[in-house]
Amino acid sequence: MFMNFRRIHKCQCVQLLITGLVLCVGMVCWEELDHYVVSHMRSYTYRYLVNSYDFLNSSLTITSKHRHRKNGSDSVDGGLGNYPYLINHPGKCEGSDGDGKSWEDVLLLLFVKSSPENFQRRQAIRDTWGNESFLWSELGASVRVVFALGMYPDLRRRSRVQNALLQEDKAYGDLIQQNFVDTFHNLTTKLILQFHWGHEYCPQARFLMSADDDIFIHTPNLVKYLRQLVSSQSGAKDLWVGHVHRGAPPIRRKDSKYHVPYDLYPWPSYPDYTAGAGYVVSGDVAAKIYHATLVLNSSIYIDDVFMGICAKAMGVSPQEHIYFSGEGKAPYHPCIYDHMITSHGHATDVRSLWQAATDPTVYNNYRGYMGNLYCTAVRVMLLCLPYYQNTYSCMAAFT
Repeated sequence: MFMNFRRIHKCQCVQLLITGLVLCVGMVCWEELDHYVVSHMRSYTYRYLVNSYDFLNSSLTITSKHRHRKNGSDSVDGGLGNYPYLINHPGKCEGSDGDGKSWEDVLLLLFVKSSPENFQRRQAIRDTWGNESFLWSELGASVRVVFALGMYPDLRRRSRVQNALLQEDKAYGDLIQQNFVDTFHNLTTKLILQFHWGHEYCPQARFLMSADDDIFIHTPNLVKYLRQLVSSQSGAKDLWVGHVHRGAPPIRRKDSKYHVPYDLYPWPSYPDYTAGAGYVVSGDVAAKIYHATLVLNSSIYIDDVFMGICAKAMGVSPQEHIYFSGEGKAPYHPCIYDHMITSHGHATDVRSLWQAATDPTVYNNYRGYMGNLYCTAVRVMLLCLPYYQNTYSCMAAFT
């Protein structure tokens, strides 16, 4: 009996190589692993076991915050400076349509967060789901759609873009612009603009919605849903609905645009919040968020997180709606359109999707028992896949 030392030597070399390869992969992927596994576990533990957000009333509270008037225009002090209106329409929620029907009882004030240069996106929205005349004539719904803007960031082209915005607003009268630079790090400023403008100029709106300009909203389905809420026993109170992020941890990776340093937010978990792509609040909640922005420090530049902080401070909790999309795009199919409310990531296909999603002849093919059974099977195949985890959950397949 003897041992082959050469074979043992080769086996040890292979083991060393594999071990080294695993260690290298672990070192390269550790930051991602730490974020998606370790930080999420720590965040969930903090959020659902400790669940202490006492800091909202101490370290994130500012001593004073005031509204000022300059040259006859309102400006908002959002903790980041005073921003007068460059374009404003104080009477947007007043008046009546051509038939003399009053618009004053506004069902929905819909704010679209847009960048100054996104002219084509705004026009596509006006032609489709944001068409106020269509919503009034076809659905009898008083919906007011406005676009929230800051100033174009590039100083060399700012004057040209601003002139184009003035011409656009002269034609459509739906731009609300303040004198802050329109960048990612000023999204919270844009959120404050929405709630302050709504409080000042459209307090009668039953609901306020905030949406990105690359989102698709199936407004007929949305109007139907909101009307059901109004006629319900609760009377559409204490509502904040959307795609909810629960126990989400701050991103500490410096290469991420969502990076939040410890000195800005030292806690391991955010309060629950809805995806900023699109969410709806009832009028009473909009008033509560407005008052929260008056006393909370708005240095958190991720607007949907700041919304969660404001809501937590005011005792408001988000509610999940399975047909509000997160960061992903919903699959294209009539069995989806029949229920969808929002879908994210539609910069170029809004018109074609609107035509397909609102075509009444399409739905006639999927009515009845067999049609419902077929659509359930289709939704299971489309939604119960990891690829669509950022849109509608698998549960949506069975509704």
